[in-house]
Amino acid sequence: MTRETGRILIASNKKARHDYAILKTYEAGLVLAGTEVKSLRAGYCSMRDAFAGEHEGELILYGLHIAEYGFGSWTNHAPRRNRKLLLHRVEIDRIRARLRDEHGLTLVPLSMYFNDGWAKVELALARGLRSYDKRQALAERDAKREIARHMGRRLKGRA
Repeated sequence: MTRETGRILIASNKKARHDYAILKTYEAGLVLAGTEVKSLRAGYCSMRDAFAGEHEGELILYGLHIAEYGFGSWTNHAPRRNRKLLLHRVEIDRIRARLRDEHGLTLVPLSMYFNDGWAKVELALARGLRSYDKRQALAERDAKREIARHMGRRLKGRA
């Protein structure tokens, strides 16, 4: 059997990039059951309400929904169970220190993927955005899109 190589995206949390200002990202492994891995390979994952937090010196991923495996039996997993994140102790201590010291920071998952066959989650240390920040970002994106549209028309000679 050949080993997978490269990065295969399973799910992404697009709303997180809209709702939060991303300060720093981390790559973490997950402690998963066998049926969870099979379900992830089929793409049955939702990160909508997922977040990470500290519990007894470890980082835990809460609210991640991995659907039950269709061909699983009594060994199937609970879809929304808490999952332990695998990081180096130094990284865990740095993240815990920043979450404790700086007010308003949270740890949100941005995406989930297979990296060389191993399930990984991309975590971000983030600060929540206010509604006026979101409106400003939307206005900037619309302005850039409009400029690009006009530049394309001008280059094609349809000014």
